[in-house]
Amino acid sequence: MSASVLYDTPGPRARVRNNVLGAVAVAGILGLLYFIWYRLDQTGQFQSYLWKPYEYTTVQQRIVDGILATLKAFALAAVFSLVLAAVLASGRLSDHTAVRRLATTVVEFFRAMPLVVMIFALYVGVFTQTPLWALVTGLSLYNGAVQSEIFRAGINSVPKGQSEAAYAIGLRKSQVMVLVLLPQAVRAMLPSIISQLVVTLKDTSLGFLITYEELLYQGKLIAQTSHGFPYIPTLMIIAPIYIAMCLALTALAHWIERRSRRSPKGAPPAAPEAAREVAKAE
Repeated sequence: MSASVLYDTPGPRARVRNNVLGAVAVAGILGLLYFIWYRLDQTGQFQSYLWKPYEYTTVQQRIVDGILATLKAFALAAVFSLVLAAVLASGRLSDHTAVRRLATTVVEFFRAMPLVVMIFALYVGVFTQTPLWALVTGLSLYNGAVQSEIFRAGINSVPKGQSEAAYAIGLRKSQVMVLVLLPQAVRAMLPSIISQLVVTLKDTSLGFLITYEELLYQGKLIAQTSHGFPYIPTLMIIAPIYIAMCLALTALAHWIERRSRRSPKGAPPAAPEAAREVAKAE
């Protein structure tokens, strides 16, 4: 058994202790799941009449409409937040003090602002008739501020020699940023960017507070208009949908990351004949 770089290989006693702790943890999780199932069963949450509404086509269509509305808000917020993040990150890396201070103020303000308060304020004060844009704007401002810090950290992680070489051949700062720094920083930033996009996807559920008809709001309407007010069954159906969408986004991120690791130029060219002869002689 080979030793790890991070810790020593556990000995016989440590392996036994780890196995016992693992078994206790599994037993604890199973016990918690059983307790939850038991409490739901005792309160009658598995009664057939509570689940019957989901057999109707209209209810199923409501859930589909909620998923589409959720994905629409997420797509808009994701695009706008990434664009805003690029602008704010460029501002924070600017050589001009006024631009840098302004970008810093904007980032710190929207990062500190509670997202629920921002969405509700936008709905009440600006987008009174269009809850979609209140939700999208709030998500874009908050997540754009967070993503800008990810962008800035990724750009700063690129070795300074790269930008110095680009300046040496006559490129302007904007060209250095777009052509040299960002392409190299994307690989370092990608996991964090996707993690924040998952947060953005989950935060679309806040739209139900401003009557935007996303998935959670549709679930609330289904529970309110069905016999027995099946809130728990509704959550048991909607929660796995949210989890599935987040897992799909994570899988897409892993696929993009694997593709980004491949060399865009393919296999290296064959060595010239002279080089091969020199290699043979050596």
